[in-house]
Amino acid sequence: MPAVAQPGRMHGAKNSRFGIPGNGNFPHRGGVDWMTQASLGALIGELMMGKRLGKRALAWGALFGVMPDLVFLLSPLLDTAREIYWRQGPTHSLAVMAAGSWGIARGLAKLWRRDKIGVAPAGAFVFAVWWVHVLVDCSSTAGAAVLWPLTSTRVAFRFLAAGDFLLTVPLVLTALWLAFSRERKAQTSRSRKAAPPRSARRLWTWRILGTAAAYSLLALGMKFIASAGFDADLARRGTTFTRRIESPAPYNILLWRAVVDRESEFWVGYRSVFESRGTPVRWTVYLKNAAALEKVAGLRETKTLAVVSDGWWIARPHAKGAWLGDLRFPEDRVWGSKKGMVDSRLAASWVIEADRKSERLRENSAAGFSGDFVKRIASRTIGRRESWEANPRLAGVPGSLPEFLPVEE
Repeated sequence: MPAVAQPGRMHGAKNSRFGIPGNGNFPHRGGVDWMTQASLGALIGELMMGKRLGKRALAWGALFGVMPDLVFLLSPLLDTAREIYWRQGPTHSLAVMAAGSWGIARGLAKLWRRDKIGVAPAGAFVFAVWWVHVLVDCSSTAGAAVLWPLTSTRVAFRFLAAGDFLLTVPLVLTALWLAFSRERKAQTSRSRKAAPPRSARRLWTWRILGTAAAYSLLALGMKFIASAGFDADLARRGTTFTRRIESPAPYNILLWRAVVDRESEFWVGYRSVFESRGTPVRWTVYLKNAAALEKVAGLRETKTLAVVSDGWWIARPHAKGAWLGDLRFPEDRVWGSKKGMVDSRLAASWVIEADRKSERLRENSAAGFSGDFVKRIASRTIGRRESWEANPRLAGVPGSLPEFLPVEE
């Protein structure tokens, strides 16, 4: 099983089911939701094609904004493993973007012949919207396979949170305003010459896109602050590790989660940007337990999950094969199931059934983030650690009792 046990050797794409469980309107788990992508595409359509196409530019931009994720239409034809591979995979690569934009532009040029739009401007429009979609996905936890087919390694900067409404809501509201408002007409002077138009639509579009870009830069800055805090804590402990990732907790950019790879185990810890570098991180330790995959190591489904998770996985025995969980994404926490305990259920996990002839992969569904979870995130962000920490257990592994997890204080 070397192909599975060695992290970082294989890479891949994302499952369509990678969404925060419970509500289908929430974004993909670790990715960016379709509403954000559609509204971004609409705003770019307004800027690039609004003068020629009018409000049709919004609709075309929104369509191309979600187009890279339309692979889900093939879901009925794919098993779970293949669906996982294609999500945020080849359709997010530069090669497919370039070829696809050129091919689509030829059709658009014919469709927009009356609007006098040629292949070049149509292709530039499609590529711009497509590229922004991929760039935003690269800013999320899951990332995107930008360099496919040269490599399946996913580019992931991990500084935008899943479900960050401060980013999404202004974009959506602006797109709706553009769709339902009337565009100001250019006024003429007494000399009957057209005065230079100042479109409120374009002005607000630039403002909102600029605000979104500024917010993204702020998120990146918050990541550097959090990363410096994690660095200081690990250095103070003298902890050695092979690699580390940080990503924001759901819905905000102020509370950050780090996962540290220590060969046979992972450490998971949280810290707020408001905490000083001297504030210790409380690390929860997850054993990798690669031996649990011995029965299913050669299966295509197992290899696909190892590719998707980029080696950030843990495994546990299961009566029908093995259970595998992806630690890149924030765990759902449940307090009070047992006094003094907090149960962590990984947001992305699967059961691999070795003896089945087809569909060997079964997603282990989670209940989703509760209102209590969100309130505790807010409390932890402002420094109330007692509302977040407790004695941790790994829960949600089918057929197994909750597993007590070690802690590094």
